[in-house]
Amino acid sequence: MPKTSALVAQWDGTSEPTEEMYQAVVQDIIVSMAVDRPLPTKAASRLNREISGATSMTKKLIRSVGKFKLDYDGKKQDASGIIRSLEAEDSNGVPLLSPDERRAIGETLAQQAVAEYAPMKPIVLDADDSWDDIEYWQGMKVAAKKLTPSFVATSLDYNYLYDGSFEKADENRRIHITLFLRTFEISLIVTIATLLLGYPVGYMLSTLPTRTSNLLLILVLLPFWTSLLVRTTAWIAMLQGEGVLNDLFVVFGIASDEDRFSLIYNKTGTLIAMTHILLPFMILPLYSVMKTIPPSYVRAAKSMGATPWTAFWRVYFPQSVPGIGAGALLVFILAIGYYITPALVGGQDGQMISNIIDEHMRKSLNDNLAAAISLVLLIFVLFLFWLYDRFVGIDNMKLG
Repeated sequence: MPKTSALVAQWDGTSEPTEEMYQAVVQDIIVSMAVDRPLPTKAASRLNREISGATSMTKKLIRSVGKFKLDYDGKKQDASGIIRSLEAEDSNGVPLLSPDERRAIGETLAQQAVAEYAPMKPIVLDADDSWDDIEYWQGMKVAAKKLTPSFVATSLDYNYLYDGSFEKADENRRIHITLFLRTFEISLIVTIATLLLGYPVGYMLSTLPTRTSNLLLILVLLPFWTSLLVRTTAWIAMLQGEGVLNDLFVVFGIASDEDRFSLIYNKTGTLIAMTHILLPFMILPLYSVMKTIPPSYVRAAKSMGATPWTAFWRVYFPQSVPGIGAGALLVFILAIGYYITPALVGGQDGQMISNIIDEHMRKSLNDNLAAAISLVLLIFVLFLFWLYDRFVGIDNMKLG
């Protein structure tokens, strides 16, 4: 809607909308419908992201404009009938008029409508008096900008206002920051858990004879041969109330049969399943680095009087830090973007930011907001890389 966009861009955002703005809306509707009949509704859907109810208001106005009696082909006709006639095709299904020709006809019809029916404000308000609400025009002013941080602001639970300022979103709409924080929390816990579980495994694999370590390494790689969906679904059977894990707790007296642990469809289920799935991504970098650490270093430390703990902590552990860094970074970055596992086992409090991205793309059809959330996530990952490089150094991160 170019005419409307140009006028609202010049409008101060506080004064009453002018007659020219109402005329521009009507003209843009006629021209855009002449080129592509669903186009005004698509534009209204975009505006509906800023102001709720914009789609309904626009549809009512389209119906009112469609009743205008305009001259075309030598006779007075309804505007809606004229627009439908512009879509005529030949016997081969090829449109008789090109888009440029339809646009030119639409411009002529729009000028005629203004000349015969002005002032337009009463007609627009008669279609829906919500057009008199200044907040609608302010939302249009935001949506009309070529570059707008509106969706990025929404992804951070802020509203981008017509004057370029920001304000916090209503409390019942502040969901994204909570999900971001939960995502980072879950990712951090999973990273720590995989490190605690993976470090001893990596150490054991690196110290065993080559033949034995290779056989055990196959067990580490085995999950990669199984679908992620299958592995996640298996955890549902394991963690449910009547599942294997709860049955074992009952057998060993850890829990009573009447009061079993809730391990599924919550954050606990997400943490357990993600830790298991991402564990190989921690073990492999650790193993590849630990394999290069000469055992003679630890033996030399012990021969000089160091206790086994001191030899490990002062000699062995510092040399394994590059593997820890590589594994932690890999697991954390994979975890913050995980989708299928939280969706299946997370329930309400185990959902992560990736699930709301899917929600916006598949259900609310708000691809712009989904892209903005993804952008924020990408910026965080890049910041994480910068932070790691600043204090540790990317050159010190080794995969082997």
